[in-house]
Amino acid sequence: MANFATLDELKARLDWTLDADEERIATSALEDASDLAVYYVGRDWPDAASAPRLVRTLVLKACKRFMDNPSGYTQSRAGDETLGWNDSQGENAGTVYFTDDERKLLTEIGGRKPGLVSAQVSAWNSVRRPVSAGLVPVDKPGEKPFPMFGSDGEPW
Repeated sequence: MANFATLDELKARLDWTLDADEERIATSALEDASDLAVYYVGRDWPDAASAPRLVRTLVLKACKRFMDNPSGYTQSRAGDETLGWNDSQGENAGTVYFTDDERKLLTEIGGRKPGLVSAQVSAWNSVRRPVSAGLVPVDKPGEKPFPMFGSDGEPW
């Protein structure tokens, strides 16, 4: 499985120059985001060039979000050194993750769309008989179905 983005592409999106330790973390983040993208899309591509560009963009966004805030802080103060987390990110705090909208895009790229599906159901070895609307079927051969209600076309 190939990474959908390179370290140089991620460096171009960041506002600072990475040191050796941050480069190692960024490389791992790219691998994690690529693995998650394959999971949500539901398929893999032989190389990153054959994948849609949107997959690469979403992987880079997730990695940039992680590199900007690797610990998942939601509150930070310089005075008294206050740091804080909350449950808004839940289990994703401090990890590489895709937002709900990004996950929805990835699943649609894979051809899976959420929603209701209607499927016709029938009994095993059953035979469907065409019946005109408003007529009750008769099981005797040769007999004409009789109307269930009065109509102008076929009075009782």
